[in-house]
Formats: sequence, structure tokens, C-alpha cells
Amino acid sequence: MIEPKTPRLSHLELWEKWKSDGDRDAKKQLISEYLPLVDYVTNRMAIGLPRNVSRDDLASNGVMGLIDAIDKFDYRRGLQFETYASWRIRGAMIDGLRQGDWVPRSVREKAKRIEEAYQVLEQQYLRNVSDAEMSAYLEVSETEFRQMLQDIAVTTVCSLEDPIREEESETRKALLIDERAKNPDHKVQEFYIKESLVKGIERLTEKERIVVSLFYYEELSLSEIAEVMSLSPSRISQLHSKAILRLRGVLEHERSQLMQQ
Repeated sequence: MIEPKTPRLSHLELWEKWKSDGDRDAKKQLISEYLPLVDYVTNRMAIGLPRNVSRDDLASNGVMGLIDAIDKFDYRRGLQFETYASWRIRGAMIDGLRQGDWVPRSVREKAKRIEEAYQVLEQQYLRNVSDAEMSAYLEVSETEFRQMLQDIAVTTVCSLEDPIREEESETRKALLIDERAKNPDHKVQEFYIKESLVKGIERLTEKERIVVSLFYYEELSLSEIAEVMSLSPSRISQLHSKAILRLRGVLEHERSQLMQQ
């Protein structure tokens, strides 16, 4: 006699069995249900990373992030697990990359130099500076400057999408607050930081704004953006790096201003 199949439980039922009853089988089913999130984040993270970075390593770290998300998520708050888990998965991958010291010190130093150059020049001119002006400030040719942008493309992966708090999906692109600051006017600070970020985005070139929008809001990969904009993937990577370094500079300047108040 063939036994009837056990009815498939809904996600809510699985969450209830895991969180309320500590049912390990329910947890395993949740992991299985949400594993495609790991593949999705892995594919996005892998774009632009060096060839020596293994997709398998990314995915392995991502699975640990998924398990951590399932352990910490409170389904009763009515939040979307997919959004929360994506940040946790991505954070676990980034932690793995950092522990592996995958970016040479020389590349990090280049990124810092360019970020500081954008910050200085754009505060000085109060406008979007050209590659020629950047090259002159850095004392390199424009060709060398573009190569520097290409070299540091991998460092911008860990950028504006990093969560600020573990329990939330809010990121640096939303606000930048020093949690240790004992300032009762943090809401006012938050407002001005958001305003500063808006101004920073406005200073980006049209192409840079499009890349930021397509990558962070439409969630296209850099290769997909290259097809949409009819540009090479390397050019899209350069535009992304320039945009992120500019925005980092804006946020860092605003934070330093607030810390002095």
C-alpha cells in the first residue's frame, strides 16, 4: 500500500514550527526553500571579482549567512525574509573575502587615493570633476587613471550595500550614523546625511547615475548593464567604481562634519 504524501507546509507553518517548537526538520526545509537566494547573491557578487575568487567559496559562505539569517529572523514582525536574508548572505560572503585578504594592499591604497582625490577636488570645485583633473591631481596620465579604476573595481563590491545593523536591511546608501554618538538630534543628522547623499548622486555624470540605478535598484549585473548601455563590461566597471568612490567621499566628508559639531 502506497502511503499518502505528507502535505507541503507553507513558509509560515515552517517558521512557526522552527521558531516556536524548535523543529530541526522545519529549519532544514527553510534552508532548502531559500537556497536559491544563495545562488542569486553568488552570481551578483562574482561579477568583477578576480578569477582567483572561487564561486564555491562564495556560495559556501553564503549558505552560512542563510543559516544565520534563519536563526535570527523574527517572522512575527511581518518583514520580508528574502530581503533580510540577502543582506546576511552577502555579509557572510564579504566577511569570507576579507578574511582571505583577497584584495592586495596596493589596490586598497589606490582606492583610498582616488577616493580622497574625489573628495578634495569636488569640495574645491563644487562640481563633478573630469578624468583629466583627477589625473593631474594624482600625477598620472588619463590612461593610467582609467587602469587604476579598473584595478580597484573589486574593492567597490563591499560598498553601499553593506547593512548598517544586523537586524535591518537599511544600508549606507540610506544613511550613515555613528551609533556610539550620544547625540539626541540624530534624526536631524540623518536628514542632512540623506540630503548630502542626494547631492552627491546629483553630481554624478548621467552614465554613472544610470549604472548606480540599474545596479542597486534594478539589481542588474554589471554585464547586463553593459548590454543595456551598449558599453563594454570593463567600462561599466569603471563607471561603477567612480560613482561609488565619489559617494563614499561625500558620506565621509559629511560624517566628519557631524563629528565636529
